[in-house]
Amino acid sequence: MSSRRVKRAFKYRFYPTPEQAAELSRTFGCVRLVYNKALAARSEAWRQRGERVTYNASSAMLTAWKRTEELAFLNEVSSVPLQQALRHLQAAFTNFFAKRARYPRFKCKKKTRDSAVYTRSAFCMRGGELYLAKMAGSLRVVWSRPLPEGAEPSTVTVSRDAAGRWFVSLLCTDIPEAAPPTDRAVALDAGVASLVTLSTGEKVANPKHERRDRNRLARAQRELSRKQKGSNNRAKARRAVARVHARISDRRKDFLHKLSTRLVRENQVVVIEDLSVRNMVKNRSLARAISDASWRMLRNMLEYKAAWRGRELVVVDRFFPSTRLCSACGALRERLPVDVREWGCGCGAVHDRDVNAAINIKAAGLAASACGDGVRPRRESSRTGRSSVKQELQRVTAGISGF
Repeated sequence: MSSRRVKRAFKYRFYPTPEQAAELSRTFGCVRLVYNKALAARSEAWRQRGERVTYNASSAMLTAWKRTEELAFLNEVSSVPLQQALRHLQAAFTNFFAKRARYPRFKCKKKTRDSAVYTRSAFCMRGGELYLAKMAGSLRVVWSRPLPEGAEPSTVTVSRDAAGRWFVSLLCTDIPEAAPPTDRAVALDAGVASLVTLSTGEKVANPKHERRDRNRLARAQRELSRKQKGSNNRAKARRAVARVHARISDRRKDFLHKLSTRLVRENQVVVIEDLSVRNMVKNRSLARAISDASWRMLRNMLEYKAAWRGRELVVVDRFFPSTRLCSACGALRERLPVDVREWGCGCGAVHDRDVNAAINIKAAGLAASACGDGVRPRRESSRTGRSSVKQELQRVTAGISGF
């Protein structure tokens, strides 16, 4: 067992009663209102007086708002989610001043996800049932998987997605089980035709979830466009579109979770390529296919699952020429068009484009790991101006013509 404690969120679906749904909807609206009023107050204070409003000052504002006749309805919901909204705003400003995020934006009722966070003082679990503050009765939660043995949730987040589904997420401290050590290593080459190609030669087919439901999505969107704005029928049609999107998203996440878990469980070292997905989706011909592949989501899953299971994740620099490099002799080809799926080297080797790239990524990742680069790619080293990946490969391919 691993001795490392991590924070894990366990998400479950639940079905509120009409009274509970109404109470939660009021809570969502109050959370959104408090966040927007606090953001407006802090922005105005900075523009007019050049001062920063702290969390304590925002909390005092909230107390004053509750005492006014106009905002007295804020007392009808639990105070904990309102305080948590102020804490989230404080974290947003902290990230902004640290240049980790953009300036906080106002929450829109139509675009922002409905959610409310309850801390330990505003919920309790008795007899396997969850109770929230100012809520009549327990929530009808579908416990699809058990919580860790002896786990005590620190926060509970209640949310509602665009499709009208209700979820509750319990944040717990857990000690994940470490996978048994192995000497296997694998590299991944991301693609569109094949989602990933492994250095072992295996190709994982791209399920293309969005493409499979594209006709259903288009039909639902056409129905939505015909409805009058502001009508109940338009609201129903909007939820129908959201249900199609939710179906696509759920299937994609399920597939990527199973793939990433298998890769981390079977291999001690996993090597991937650092891809700039944000720039790649600017290609209007491939943007839809790249977005459907969700390479970034797969990378995020590999990162935290490798940390949980005691595995090593190595990220190779995006400028490493894995596709054009011969994995047999190390010769570097000048150019290789995208439509060329197989190519031959002067040494006589014939390569599958994706398998060859995966083999080169694996070699580069193991070289970077041996040189102590860590998991983050570096554009240049402190003295030579070249990454250790390329230095190591240059030593291996020294004297080979064409490299």
